Amino acid sequence: MEKKKKRKMKTKLLLEYKVDLARLEGSGDFPCPKCGAKLSPEDETEATYSIKEIKTRRDRLEELVIQCHRCESLIHLAGFKLLDSLE
Repeated sequence: MEKKKKRKMKTKLLLEYKVDLARLEGSGDFPCPKCGAKLSPEDETEATYSIKEIKTRRDRLEELVIQCHRCESLIHLAGFKLLDSLE
């Protein structure tokens, strides 16, 4: 009779961060708060991050939740009100 091997389940802790876009300088690129991967709004390929959730209020973008592909951290992007005032 074969013995069944017990597999240990590794749970991965997903860290969440908040980035205020109103405090960023330049074109909007910023490093991932955990691993430092360069995240750019110009990246439409989703090579470094993917969009997980879009939160709106009264047809205005309020928050965007993205996930870094390198470390899998969730990043909550806020500060879109400033962008609305520039339009």
